[in-house]
Order: sequence, then C-alpha cells, then structure tokens
Amino acid sequence: MSDKKMLFNHPITRRQFVKMSTASAAVMMSPLAFPQVVWSEGKKILRIRLYSDIVIMDPAFVLSKNEFIVSGCIQNNLISFKPGKAWEWQLQAAESIEQIDSTHIRFKLKPGIMFTNGFGEMTAEDVKFSYERIADPAMKSPYVGDWELMEQIEIKDKYTGVIVLKKPFAPIWMTSLPSMSGTILCKKAVESVGGKFTTNIPACSGPYYLKEWKPKQVTIVARNELWAGPAPDFDEVHFFPIDDEKTAEIGFEAGDIDFTRISISSLQKFIDNPPANSTVVNLPSLYFAWMGLNKYNPKLKDIRVRKAVQMAVDIPSILEAAYFGMAEPATGIIPAGLIGHRDKTLVPLTGNPEGAKKLLAEAGFPNGIDLTLACLNKSTYVTQAQVIQASLAQAGIRVQVDLHESGTFWVLGSEKDMGQTWKDLQIMTNRFSSQPDPHWYTMWFTTEQVGVWNWERFSNEEFDRRQKEGATETDPAKRDANYKRMQDLMEESGCYRFITNESAPTLYRNTIIPAMTPEGIPLVRHFKRA
Repeated sequence: MSDKKMLFNHPITRRQFVKMSTASAAVMMSPLAFPQVVWSEGKKILRIRLYSDIVIMDPAFVLSKNEFIVSGCIQNNLISFKPGKAWEWQLQAAESIEQIDSTHIRFKLKPGIMFTNGFGEMTAEDVKFSYERIADPAMKSPYVGDWELMEQIEIKDKYTGVIVLKKPFAPIWMTSLPSMSGTILCKKAVESVGGKFTTNIPACSGPYYLKEWKPKQVTIVARNELWAGPAPDFDEVHFFPIDDEKTAEIGFEAGDIDFTRISISSLQKFIDNPPANSTVVNLPSLYFAWMGLNKYNPKLKDIRVRKAVQMAVDIPSILEAAYFGMAEPATGIIPAGLIGHRDKTLVPLTGNPEGAKKLLAEAGFPNGIDLTLACLNKSTYVTQAQVIQASLAQAGIRVQVDLHESGTFWVLGSEKDMGQTWKDLQIMTNRFSSQPDPHWYTMWFTTEQVGVWNWERFSNEEFDRRQKEGATETDPAKRDANYKRMQDLMEESGCYRFITNESAPTLYRNTIIPAMTPEGIPLVRHFKRA
C-alpha cells in the first residue's frame, strides 16, 4: 500500500472509524495467513504478533523493539531483564557479574555457549568486540550513547573480562547491558560478512536460531540444537508483523495469534467480554507519544509559529478520541514511576486557539498558515492526526495529513535515508519505546541525534550538557532534577507537544504461560506451554 495524503474535510465519528478499520483489517487477514497449532502432535508452534517487521538485527543499528523481541530468542546478553512486575535483571550468558567499583564491572561467561554456522564457542573476546564496536565513533551507531562512557574491555582469560568505564554510568544495568546494545555477537561471524548486517544474521547463540524471514509476512525461529541451556518449550516461534492493533485483534479472535498487544480503545471491550480461553492484562507503559515540529522547516523557523501550533492542540480531545479515555496525558517524555517524571507540563493540556491566533499574527500570519502533518498509518495515530487537525483549524492553522506505512515512516527524518527531503517535514506525530531509565528517554533529542532520530532538529547546549551529566550522576535526587529540566527545555523550544505514555494492554491465550517485562514486552525464550 502506498503512502497517502489525506485532508479530512468531513471528520468521522469514532464508531465510523472503527468500522472502517475493521473492514480493512478483515481484508488483510486471510484464513490461510497463519499455521494452526496442534499441541498433541507435530511441531509446537508459538505465534506472536509484532507491531512491525524486523528490519535490522545488527544491535548497532536496530530500529525498534521488534528486533529486541526476536533477538532475545536467538542471541544472548551478559544479563537480561527478569520476567515479572519489577524492573530487575538476571544472568544470561554471564555465569557471574559484579561491580568491582564505580568504573569497573567484572564478568565471567558460562562455558559452552556455541555460535551457529560453525563459528565455535562464545568468549570474552566476543563481548569486547560487540560492545566496543557500538562505542566506536567510526561505526556511527545511533546507540553510541549506551557505551560512550566505556573506555575498554580488558580480557582476563577465555571467559573473563572487565568492563572499564571512563566515569560512573548510572543507566548501565537497566539499559546498556540488558538491551540490544548488550547483545553479544560472534566477532568472527560479523567480520566474515564485512562488519555489519541487516537480517542476514551470520551466527546465533540463543535457544533458537533464525530459520526463515519472509519480509512483511513472517519471521520464524526454530530450536537451536547447539543450545546447552534450558530447552525452550516450543519447536518454533512465528512472528507476524501486523502494524495495526485492530487487525491483530481480529487475528487473535480468529484463533490465528497466541500473544498480541491490543489497542487501548479496545481494552474495555476485551475486559468486559474476552475471547474464549484467553487473558487480558493492562500494564504500565514505557512508550511515549508526542507531536513534533521540525524547527528548520522554513515555515516553522519562527518560534512563535511553533508555539502557536503547540498551544492550539487539545490533548484531552486526543486522549478521548484516539485512546477512548483509557490513557493518561503525558507531562513529558518520562512516565510516572521513573526518575525525572514531571508533575505537569509548561503548556496547559487544553488547547488555546485564540492565544495561538495571536502568536501567528505576531509572526506575520494574520490569516493563518498551511502546514502538513506526517503520521504512521495505524488507527490510533490516524485518529490523533484527525484531532490535531481539527484543533489547529480552530486557530487558523490548515493542516494536510500525510499517512505513511511503517517502512517509509520510520526514515522520514533520517538524513542518511532521505537526503535533503527532511527539510519538507513539518509536523509529525511520533511514538518511541524506551528502557526503564531516563537516560534512554532523552538521548534521542541531543544535537548528535539531529538527522538520525531527532527529527525536530532540536539543538540546545544546556540539554546536551545535562545529558552527559545525567549519565554519570549517581544521586537520585540530582538526576531527577536534571531530567525534569531537560524536558522543560524541550517544551520551551516549541518543538514538542507531549501526548501520552499510553499503557500496555496485552491479550494472550490460556494455552501458554507468557513471560513479560513489567511493560508487557514478551521475553519469548521464557514462554511455557500451559
């Protein structure tokens, strides 16, 4: 499906929108789209929905949490997130790991972890290679921040090493080590394919290996016979990329998916009337959704225009229409429960069209202004866009909504992928996943990230300085004040209108016992059959 430009001259109701979404979803879901599981005979297959396809499985360049979910099946980290309701970590490839002092972490690998494709046993040299390549500026990894305070990894013997930090790095145990940046690759295997890869994974080390990838259809992982750890309960796991939650819900109700995130708008329906033999849970989310403005677009260079747009958007209306009143408004990018969460926004949540008109007039647009808004073509975000369009219209800001499929949306502001067309980007709605530390929320909005993930092209010296200070500060109170100020700077720029941190409603069959992080991200290697 090609990208679309839409000008909603006749707003539709939520009921009409849901009907439209359901109709299009039914077309996309065919009865033959998914294999049917027979538990008593044949292969034991687990079917999980991803919100988009895998694109880059190289930890230095991954694009989304979908790669993290799949990688968790086929690769190993020194430590991993522990399934449950609390953010804790557990040993994975490491037999032991300890913080010797504020800048030294000693680890020892479990012996006998084998890489596929004949690349042999995992060693401390592979750990050194994996982490130092991300930290290397020449690699130009967008995740360099995860390891930029690492000086080196000292090899002590075949299985033992010491991570040496330049300075204390507070987020390392909850971000760098258990996330994709902590994935241990096989040095020989990566070098054999030229030092980088996308979906052509040169070697796996987990309980599963990548058996097959059909772009935009399915990713299949199968039992790894070389795996010496606890055997997984399933012979294969099939991951289906389904962008839209409504479509995934139809697939689940048809019996074609075993585990999926569902839309917040459908949560109450599934709580009141869940599909037979299923469970629905709603967990706190680490996601953050916002509206951004590209400050270097000619029409948005004047901060008064950006602040007019920011001021005119009515957040309660977005939450009611796009989330059916089931999500709380965001006070910034950092959600409640984490260090740096603000009590309130600087700009009132309720839209102020008259104030916006005044700012536009001062900026030289007494008759209003025409702008475009780019959004992902998923029901929730299309609804967001409709409400934003309607809010801005009251202030004389005429907005054309451009819908993009996931393959094109996620590179819109990337200079590497889009060249100079980033200049055409004006307003966008966006949504990022994160890790349970404020460092991971703010790292995408530094000057270094301009043209990579910082599509608003927000650049502030104080913000950049505070990003570095927050990483090394170990006093929780000082970290808290630091990250609150950083969000103030973002909002003061006029480049951001914070929407919500959402929640994580999830639906799964009672034939499985899922293992999840506190925000509902599946840790698939730990899934069991009920």
